[in-house]
Amino acid sequence: MAQVISVNISEKKGEQKHPVPEIRLRCRHGIMGDAHAGDWHRQISLLAEESVDTMRALSPVALEPGVFAENLTTRGVDLRHLPVGTHLRIGETEVELTQIGKECHSDCAIKKAVGKCVMPTEGVFAVVIREGTVRPGDAIEVLGGAE
Repeated sequence: MAQVISVNISEKKGEQKHPVPEIRLRCRHGIMGDAHAGDWHRQISLLAEESVDTMRALSPVALEPGVFAENLTTRGVDLRHLPVGTHLRIGETEVELTQIGKECHSDCAIKKAVGKCVMPTEGVFAVVIREGTVRPGDAIEVLGGAE
């Protein structure tokens, strides 16, 4: 079963995200209390734990949830191969994938320590379609494309 491993936020842009017990998703906004929330196409970032695991093998530093600035750390769903427009049910919420990957900042702490970062190729971004609360352990279901 695909599931949420960790939910993470940061109060300021440019900081690593840190795990919290739950997050509240709001349409046309993203995650309540997260610095990257707003009415734009990258309201939520997701990264598979499997991608983090590949980096852990290379990293001299511990890689905890949120270290790649992802809001949701997932397991059991191949995020990077889902097409833009795919809908995911995450617990009681629904999101739509809007972007795969992003440019990594040259001053990214992980890139400096390890030599590479997985967000440019394996991180995905989404907008909120159905509001609600997301917690670690919530199931993730791939629903298909936009309707």
